[in-house]
Amino acid sequence: MTRKRTGLLILFAAMLSMAFWVFPGEAQPGTVQQIVPGVWFRHGQLDLGHCNNVIIEMADYLIVVDANFPSGAKAVLQDLKRISPKPVRYVFDTHHHGDHAYGNPVWTQQGATTLAYVGVAEEMKRYEPAGWQSAAKTREDVAELNLSTAEPPKQTFRDVPFVLDDGKRRVEFHFFGWAHTRGDGFVYLPNEKVLCTGDAATNGPHNFMGHANIGNWPSVIQKAGALDVTRVLPGHGPAGGPEVLSGQQNFLREIHATVKTAIGQGKKLEDLVTMENGQPSATSLKLSPGVQHWVGGSLPAQVRFTYEEISQGKPYGEIAGGK
Repeated sequence: MTRKRTGLLILFAAMLSMAFWVFPGEAQPGTVQQIVPGVWFRHGQLDLGHCNNVIIEMADYLIVVDANFPSGAKAVLQDLKRISPKPVRYVFDTHHHGDHAYGNPVWTQQGATTLAYVGVAEEMKRYEPAGWQSAAKTREDVAELNLSTAEPPKQTFRDVPFVLDDGKRRVEFHFFGWAHTRGDGFVYLPNEKVLCTGDAATNGPHNFMGHANIGNWPSVIQKAGALDVTRVLPGHGPAGGPEVLSGQQNFLREIHATVKTAIGQGKKLEDLVTMENGQPSATSLKLSPGVQHWVGGSLPAQVRFTYEEISQGKPYGEIAGGK
């Protein structure tokens, strides 16, 4: 092999490495960022419907946070080959939504145990098989598994925190109440001060409220924020610090308070939300500049859900049919 060809191969390998590893604060969708030694954050590709994933290295095995969609799970498995030769022993579902849990069969076929707070399995009983069968009509990665319904977590826990500690690292699994869903789980590394939030806290306009308890959601974030946290790894959006928690909390409090004030002024839903073809398309509700990072195209639907929750006096997740 010539010296020139050898140099080109070295350069090509370096370019591949740079495409995979990114420096803190520079994560892009589809890339992996080391947060602290032994903890990696994979920024999910929203155009593929993928959530973020976190990989936690223990003495003899790995923990993956969120199963993702099946195609997302397979992408994480490929990346794991460049992270560690250790096997994945646990995959933690932060909640029941497809982009966080429909990849469960991919992981269990690899020998991993899917793990979740018991509320995740209970949510699956409420919403499956309808959710899975609907996803299979539009997502090839779900359809090709040829299953009739979602695979629930193989192991659940009710008492919190549930702890995995092998002498190398302590990992705590928490539940603080009904927020994004009835089963929202958090992963906390007390020594590293790292918190994985699932979709209970996102970094950007990624808040789906269809199964939420919107009024209680900020209090859940407040309880999570009471932990000693310096790094926050959300379910969607880039990694950040405690400002992700405070920003998410402020957004939820403001939308709830603003809608509540409008109701107190006698305003009807149609005064706040414009419907088009049966779906919210626009809203007259204005939120302050301080929470705009969390405001996106879903705001009309979020205003509608919040209005209905307040006016009917029960969590929107119950109104939407998840009894």
